[in-house]
Amino acid sequence: MSGSRRTRRTPDASAAVASSPWIVVSVGVVVMVVLLVVALGAYRGRAPAGLVLPEPEATMPLPTPSVRRAAAEPPAPVAPRLTPRATPSPSATRPAGRSPSPSAPGGPASVSAPPVESALVSPPPVTGTYRVVEEFNRSFVGEVLLRNASGTDQEWTVRLTVPDARLVASWVEGAPQGQVSRSGDTWTFTGGAGLAPGGTVPLRFQYDRTRANRPTSCTVGDAACAGLD
Repeated sequence: MSGSRRTRRTPDASAAVASSPWIVVSVGVVVMVVLLVVALGAYRGRAPAGLVLPEPEATMPLPTPSVRRAAAEPPAPVAPRLTPRATPSPSATRPAGRSPSPSAPGGPASVSAPPVESALVSPPPVTGTYRVVEEFNRSFVGEVLLRNASGTDQEWTVRLTVPDARLVASWVEGAPQGQVSRSGDTWTFTGGAGLAPGGTVPLRFQYDRTRANRPTSCTVGDAACAGLD
């Protein structure tokens, strides 16, 4: 009995499947989906042996904009422009037909260049003036008055040339005595102390056996004595 039942059910099942083909298709689709899911899971978990997966390409980082800003440079200083001021000429400011006189108050004084000789040659600090004090028979007493025109004490030297004469005596009035020396017909007198600024001192001397009452040459330093003309 049991064998007959089995024989009957088989044709019924086959007939049911044959009458509903969408059931077979649905089962096939489900099986394929399950297999696909299993395959994807196995691929992600472990790569098959011998299969080398390519390394991911390195990505280039995008440049990050800098937050810091360059300090603004201060503007270069601008030099002010100087406009030359026109200088009025003397003729423009002076009335026509009139010229300023040096003597007029407020007028420009005329300046003349000093002579070349006065600019190069300065006056001697000590000067001398010759005179005859007393005169005898072939003898005389003379004097050279020395004057200090500078602002400091000055040493002095007097040279007299008296031909064919003999010096009897020499002295300095009211001042320390100096020294005297002779070379031929020329005598040199040197003061014993400096001459004060603005001061004067007389050097006196007596000659005899002379043919004149004055020397042929008289100098104080390098300057000639006055009074021999």
